[in-house]
Amino acid sequence: MDNKEAYTEFALVYDELMTDIPYDAYVDLISVAGDGIKGKKIIDVGCGTGLLSVKLAKSGAFVTGIDLSRDMLAIAEKRATDLSLTIDLLELPMQEIGGAEQFDIAVIAIDSLNYLPDQESVLNTFKGIHSVLNYGGVLIFDVHSTFKTDVIFLEGPFTFDNDRIAYIWHTEEGDEEHSVLSELSFFVKEESGLYRRFDERHEQRTFHVFEYVDLLREAGFTIERIFADWEDEPPHDESERIFYQARK
Repeated sequence: MDNKEAYTEFALVYDELMTDIPYDAYVDLISVAGDGIKGKKIIDVGCGTGLLSVKLAKSGAFVTGIDLSRDMLAIAEKRATDLSLTIDLLELPMQEIGGAEQFDIAVIAIDSLNYLPDQESVLNTFKGIHSVLNYGGVLIFDVHSTFKTDVIFLEGPFTFDNDRIAYIWHTEEGDEEHSVLSELSFFVKEESGLYRRFDERHEQRTFHVFEYVDLLREAGFTIERIFADWEDEPPHDESERIFYQARK
């Protein structure tokens, strides 16, 4: 199963699974990094169902969202249309971004970058984003820490149940260093009251902080800020989510 197929069913339940993500806090981070949002041209990389894209557009940004999942983008398009918002949506893998300078801000939110399999793909993504950012433009993104992939994820299985959707999430160490393989069995309640099951398989990989720094610098970025877990504090040994802010 390729990555596009892996998100076909997942797209239908994604929004309910992301209710705990503080997207408003992400908007604030982007606003600080980009010296405001209104009137800015923003590329939302790995935009998924458009949860963040819509919030940015509501704040007055001109938003382009890209994702490799057509099903995710279809939901994002409907979300924007229902709110009478104009968002450009493109079906494109993030490592294939490229073109002329046009954006003020780029964001890769909620560990989307961790779906790339190797450093070459990460570097290509950074280089592509660098090419489409205006001079002085900013990139902000977050990734899993190595502590999260190597320790937290391996404490599973994890379960979830909100009466409409339930899942069992099994995790195991991946083949590559600091990678994790997740196998999820979803049970979605239909109108009949019966549950429909589908299975997902996701692979994620991360790298040490200094490796991301090296890749950003190789792509031409200047590192401005590295912090962890939504706090204005440097990462430590048990940080779980690492944020990076870099400038062209």
